[in-house]
Amino acid sequence: MCGITGIFGNLRKEEFEDSIHKMSSTLSHRGPDDKGIWINTNNKIAFGHRRLSIVDLSSTGHQPMTSSCERFTVVFNGEIYNHLQLRNLLDRDRPNQFWHGHSDTETLVVALSQWGIEKTLQQLVGMFAIAVWDSRERVLSLIRDRFGEKPLYYGWSKGVFIFGSELKSLRAYKGFNSQVDRNVLSLYMQYMYVPNPYSIFKNVYKLEPGCILQIDEGGLSQPPKNAPFAPFTAQGLSVMQWYSLYDVAKNGQKNLIKDENASIELLEETLLESVQSQLVADVPVGAFLSGGIDSSIVVSLMQAVSKNPVKTFTIGFEESGFNEAVYAKGVARHLGTDHHELYVTASDAIDVIPDLPYLYDEPFADSSQIPTHLVSKLAKQSVTVSLSGDAGDELFGGYNRYLWGARIWRNLKWMPINMRSVFSKVIQEIPVSAWDKVGQSFPDKYKVSSMGDKAHRMAYRFKNVKNLDDIYHSIVTEGRMEDNLVLNDEFTLETRLNNTDLVLDMFESEQRMMLWDSTTYLPDDILTKVDRAAMGVGLETRIPFLDHRVAELAWRLPLDIKIRNGKGKWPVRQVLYKYVPRELIDRPKTGFAIPVGQWIRGPLHEWAADLLNESRIRNDGYFNPIMVKEMWDQHQSGRKDWSSRLWAILIFNAWLNCNPPKN
Repeated sequence: MCGITGIFGNLRKEEFEDSIHKMSSTLSHRGPDDKGIWINTNNKIAFGHRRLSIVDLSSTGHQPMTSSCERFTVVFNGEIYNHLQLRNLLDRDRPNQFWHGHSDTETLVVALSQWGIEKTLQQLVGMFAIAVWDSRERVLSLIRDRFGEKPLYYGWSKGVFIFGSELKSLRAYKGFNSQVDRNVLSLYMQYMYVPNPYSIFKNVYKLEPGCILQIDEGGLSQPPKNAPFAPFTAQGLSVMQWYSLYDVAKNGQKNLIKDENASIELLEETLLESVQSQLVADVPVGAFLSGGIDSSIVVSLMQAVSKNPVKTFTIGFEESGFNEAVYAKGVARHLGTDHHELYVTASDAIDVIPDLPYLYDEPFADSSQIPTHLVSKLAKQSVTVSLSGDAGDELFGGYNRYLWGARIWRNLKWMPINMRSVFSKVIQEIPVSAWDKVGQSFPDKYKVSSMGDKAHRMAYRFKNVKNLDDIYHSIVTEGRMEDNLVLNDEFTLETRLNNTDLVLDMFESEQRMMLWDSTTYLPDDILTKVDRAAMGVGLETRIPFLDHRVAELAWRLPLDIKIRNGKGKWPVRQVLYKYVPRELIDRPKTGFAIPVGQWIRGPLHEWAADLLNESRIRNDGYFNPIMVKEMWDQHQSGRKDWSSRLWAILIFNAWLNCNPPKN
């Protein structure tokens, strides 16, 4: 796990040296163990690397690394879990191959020399962001792993191409123009994150998961006029997919495994193989444990193949209603892990907020980033690598929207849209506080927490839906595009989320949702959250569910095996029940919930009021100050719950404070 950065353009040697050192130094948190710079002024290329040593802690793993044939130079962030097996294949083809060390970077460089880029990528099992300079073809290739576990940004500045693991490395380039893209800001207010391939800045993009960008000198002159969704081709520049989850899903649906027992056995076997491969490291390895299905099965399989108790980590919240630590402790006790837990107060969590703009580099409003960062800090005290249960929901039907979407539509579709609008207005006229009192008046078994927020959200989201896809989009978006909250945005940008071609061959609505989530919400929210939260403290995270063989198996399972009796992840549960009793696992899904709506009415009021000050909003010029004031007043009075939208504005403004634009 590391940080990578680079420059491709016509600069003087001293300009290369000054810029690449500054860009690389911004990534020191991602790689505190070693650093390296490679500059080739003849080829107009420079690479920078910061290393977090995981496999082969010696200097033989130092990067940037050049192949023995001197054709390929590489900087690489991530892990290749099957690199020792690849060495066996490479030795078979070239028996006299000499290995200097046992790092996966060396394996990668030799594979590129022997097989070329495309064949090498198809052989890799792992997570990675890679930059490869081909001195023979004079082409720079940027590569991102299949699902987007590792980040990679790129952009143009005055005829120079720059890239890096995080935006802060690009911002350190002396010619960088940090102009906020207002159209992208509108997307952020919709989704609470910036969707790929966009970044918050103009002329800067994220490489999409499973893609390879190739650029030669002809592509340096100016950035593309349109967002470079794959496939994309322009003079001197191309962005192509080397791995397509859409194709995986489509082919999987044509080759379904309909035998329940076979699917459970194959899932356990494949997951176990993934977990075993991800335990390989020359540093201590542990796991996050929430006590939920996904983290529990990862820990169960780890413990099944480990000689010693697995180190597990959980964050608990002292406020009732936001604490899963008790469930994690039960699972840990049953499995016999070396369990570490930390109970934090609202004050502890709030203390993290000033660090968020630096950690996340661009506006990111998923509030579960706070506990994720806290549990990463806890884990880093004992281990350097932590396995995580992420992606089980997207692959095996775990989110509530997969369970409720069709049911909601059945109850709504009979009602004419104009009647729904009236019904929606009536619900929203009743204050949030009044709805909350109703929810708390029910008997204990039926009490509804935050009923006002849920009622208002439902009323807005479902008033104009016309089909099941609309139901899904209303659930996964927060912003209301028609209200012009963002000033001077010009048009609505295209995203993968509003591309129906992506789910064209998915005839079941739940499968469509899972595919959309896997290509949008998973890389842009979940994986972004985990990467920045963990790498901010120098911790590597690994995700066994994102071994591509697990994902490909998931897409071969029929919907009625994934979701059964109103519960998602049925086959995952069946495997888990072999290791952990049902009573420790079967409970409603909660997740890392943070009560930001309560906090900005209470302990965060002063901070929020300052960032939402009407004159400040007006002077910054990004949001409609009248609308922001109205939302703030309504939220403070308890008449309406604007938690998500206000939190997104607050995070943007906090980020803006730390990253003032250079126009």
